[in-house]
Amino acid sequence: MKSYYLKLNNNISLANIWIDGGTSLDKKDKKGINQILCKLLTRGCSKYDNYEFSDFLDSYGAELNFEAFEDGISICLKSLSEYFDKLFPLLNLLIEEPNLYEKEFIYCQKESLNNVIKSKENPFNIAFNNFKKIIYIEHPYSFNCLGEEESIKRIKHYDILNEYKSLKKRKKYLLTNNAKYNFLNLKKIKPLNYFKDVNKLHSKLLIKNNYVEHYSNSKQIIIIIGSQTCPHNSKDSLALKVLESYLSYGMSSLLFKVFRENNGLTYDAGVFYPSRKFNAPFLIYLSVSERNASLTLNLLLSIWNDLLSKKISEDELSLAKLKLNRSFLHHFRTCEDIIFRKVRLLSLDMDPFYDEKAKYLIEAITSKEVLKLTRKYLNNPCISVSGSKHVCEYLRKIWERKY
Repeated sequence: MKSYYLKLNNNISLANIWIDGGTSLDKKDKKGINQILCKLLTRGCSKYDNYEFSDFLDSYGAELNFEAFEDGISICLKSLSEYFDKLFPLLNLLIEEPNLYEKEFIYCQKESLNNVIKSKENPFNIAFNNFKKIIYIEHPYSFNCLGEEESIKRIKHYDILNEYKSLKKRKKYLLTNNAKYNFLNLKKIKPLNYFKDVNKLHSKLLIKNNYVEHYSNSKQIIIIIGSQTCPHNSKDSLALKVLESYLSYGMSSLLFKVFRENNGLTYDAGVFYPSRKFNAPFLIYLSVSERNASLTLNLLLSIWNDLLSKKISEDELSLAKLKLNRSFLHHFRTCEDIIFRKVRLLSLDMDPFYDEKAKYLIEAITSKEVLKLTRKYLNNPCISVSGSKHVCEYLRKIWERKY
């Protein structure tokens, strides 16, 4: 495990472990196994069963947060600094000596299954999962990171034990703000390149132009349009963040003006552009009433075509850059946010102080560059729609006329 220290002025101590390879490592017939393993790692270790472990944390007012993502598993310990010495060794025990009892596995398996079933009650989740299937095809990103219902049911206790053996071999990164441990100071590591030369689309992530629909009894229509783009450590990613800011940051954003201010169609419009080790999705999503669905889609396709054919004005670009720079300050205000973000950057072989230096790179981005990358990544969009059958079929006709 690579371990680092970062000085942060706070009487709270934190340590975050990032384990490379999250739900994207799930085998096709075992989707959901890393979600279960993530939960199971935190349910007792060494001499502590689950209840003793929880009581020990509670006795010091400590928090243990964990989550499985597509690209890794995050485990974060937080406590008052005066108690941290007593708690910090638990992190190593969670990785090296987890109990992984069968009764706890059964509990975690049921919890994962319930989460998948519950997620299907949300029309947006359904539309988003369908969207991933058509842009990523058989790549691991195409699957629901919570797992698949039938796959979870097939997972046995011995599958978890085998997956744990695999987890022990994965790369791990630890970052803490507690100076008592003789870890390498993050500020003293050799400066890394901002980006790697990874502009080519991954051969297994071939975009497939398509339209997918899901019929439901909901009166709300979910529309998602987008494509896959580039990994977070690509030099193209920052210009796409500028585009995201232009489209969706605040009441001055294009989506708010078009869909709320000018037409009163919805408040629920935004962009989803996450950090990914491989090609990240870039998508616009909207939730609208049935009567507004056709107008919304026509406006959305008009916006999409404008993005591919016209440069953002200099005033719009300047405002988008300003909002993006401010978002770095807003999103990483707490110690937890800062520690998590930097350990994530380490796992991507990126400069852990990339965010602090990004404003200089943002200022150099031009509207011509944004247009070039929009055409590079977004010229072959896919669309996912969820709602009543007659509305979905009508929206399909609009889509087919345009594409």
